[in-house]
Amino acid sequence: MPQIIFLPHDTLCPEGAAIEAKPGTTICDAALANNIDIEHACEKSCACTTCHVYIREGAASLNKAEEAEEDMLDKAWGLDPDSRLSCQSIIGDRDLVVEIPKYTINMVSESH
Repeated sequence: MPQIIFLPHDTLCPEGAAIEAKPGTTICDAALANNIDIEHACEKSCACTTCHVYIREGAASLNKAEEAEEDMLDKAWGLDPDSRLSCQSIIGDRDLVVEIPKYTINMVSESH
């Protein structure tokens, strides 16, 4: 089973984490199943950017981003070439290194 290494994040996993993930699972679902509480305000329907992550290693083994994901990513805080929505990123057969951004844009939690 592939391993996902989450780099340290101040609130979600201060020490970082290494978890095993079943191929075919999304990064978001794998994280949530292992008590890494990635935000997912739209309930993983590709309608927000709260589950935005950076794939630092292993991106080639993920499914290709569809147009809806790419359009949504344009609205993400801190977008970079390694950006994906974790709810849309389906794990393949290789290990991944994932970084969770320091900030996210969540209009509901930010009381806008």
